[in-house]
Amino acid sequence: MLMLSKKLILTFCFAIYFLPQYALASFNKLADFGANPGELLASYYAISPATENLVILLHGCVQNGEQFAEQSGFLALAKRHDFTLLVPQQLESNNIKSCFNWFSPQDIQKNSGENLSLKNMILHLKTKMKAKNVYIAGLSAGGAMASVMLVNYPKMFSAGAIISGIPYPCADNLIKAISCMRTGPSQSVTELTALVNKSDIAPQQWPNLSIWTGKQDKVVHPLNSVRLAKHWSMLTNAIENPEIERQENYQVSRWKNQKNKTRVELIEIENMGHGIAVNPMLDNGGTTASFLLKTSISAPINIIKFWSIDNINSNNKDK
Repeated sequence: MLMLSKKLILTFCFAIYFLPQYALASFNKLADFGANPGELLASYYAISPATENLVILLHGCVQNGEQFAEQSGFLALAKRHDFTLLVPQQLESNNIKSCFNWFSPQDIQKNSGENLSLKNMILHLKTKMKAKNVYIAGLSAGGAMASVMLVNYPKMFSAGAIISGIPYPCADNLIKAISCMRTGPSQSVTELTALVNKSDIAPQQWPNLSIWTGKQDKVVHPLNSVRLAKHWSMLTNAIENPEIERQENYQVSRWKNQKNKTRVELIEIENMGHGIAVNPMLDNGGTTASFLLKTSISAPINIIKFWSIDNINSNNKDK
């Protein structure tokens, strides 16, 4: 009996030691959040019982959401800046690659399928945490679904970020989705804007948006990000011509309003493929992994600054 106990203890210790790091993070399961027609799972991280800011992070295909949150640096930033981080999780039973179904009519139509599941998660956790502001970010298929959420429920969000993603509505079936990914939207900027510009939503009510792309992305054509930025600048009634900031390895285009505040930014990174930009040399700058690509800039750190929810550096508030 004693030998068996020791064996069990050793087995348990071995399993704990070799568990992926993300499995040890203090995520809580989000349950009983309401209707879940998309059959999604979700977990969240919060230091405090109530936080001012709630951030939703949507993973890409073949990714685990909690692992993505940790590797990208979003989890560390949540700890540092005391915001609640909500991490929805797609299942292989819904999509064989665990992609959010951003091209499926039943999942992208307002108040149905996966986007309704996401909406209910967000509203439930917002109430639970007494959050005042809600932000959403997504990578790849998660970025495409973030675009769906921002268009369907613009009043729900203070701002968003779409990384290597696709504008909504680019596709409503798999064939169109593949075309969007390979060559960019078939719709012009004006057509995209006309499709989503609803009469009951004034231009100033559209959330601010940060958009990221690698100029060597062979999975999602960079034209998607370029067209999304111009399309969103029209929605937010920003000045037509952006201000351009050129760095050694990337370029930032900023569309501002009449009050000189940035409404839309587009970051185009040279020599980067499909994924999210991380910089392991920076505190909370993320680590490299599949679809987490080392660059001179960290997308999560800069997105948090753009949203002005970084407690330490709030220079973006003066943009």
